[in-house]
Amino acid sequence: MSATPSETLPLACRRHDHQSCIEGAITTAAKICQAKAVKLTPLRRQVLALVWQSHKPLGAYTLIDMLAAADTRRVAPPTVYRALEFLLEHRLIHRIDSLNAYIGCPDPGHHHHNYFLICLDCGIAAECPTQYLSPAIEAAATAAGFAISSQSVEIVGRCPACRKHADA
Repeated sequence: MSATPSETLPLACRRHDHQSCIEGAITTAAKICQAKAVKLTPLRRQVLALVWQSHKPLGAYTLIDMLAAADTRRVAPPTVYRALEFLLEHRLIHRIDSLNAYIGCPDPGHHHHNYFLICLDCGIAAECPTQYLSPAIEAAATAAGFAISSQSVEIVGRCPACRKHADA
């Protein structure tokens, strides 16, 4: 059976329940942390939940403001940066370099390349499946005699919903 057009869209581009994304991310993170014998502290859990809440990349200072709004005390920037570094180290989130912001990883705990589709209008960011880009990038690097240590590609445009809205 073939996928419907909406099923081929990245999750961030589909209408769905963000709460299930948050809960799934936290459950998976807890399992990964338990398997690695590291702690998913309340702050790390809270930062992960905020990163997953909308599929829009969030900067550290936006996260600090969101944490302050959810709590009566202000969390110091170094504390949030340490939480983000932990989440990055354990491959639970990704950093989008051009935006200096973070999004949740839909395939946490596994090493994979960072390919993102970023909407200019609504700001969502979705991971682009690697099977399309990896072979071309690796072939180009091999042809140039280049040894790749990491890959990150950021593709900027308009998501299907924004394109549909613009055409209406």
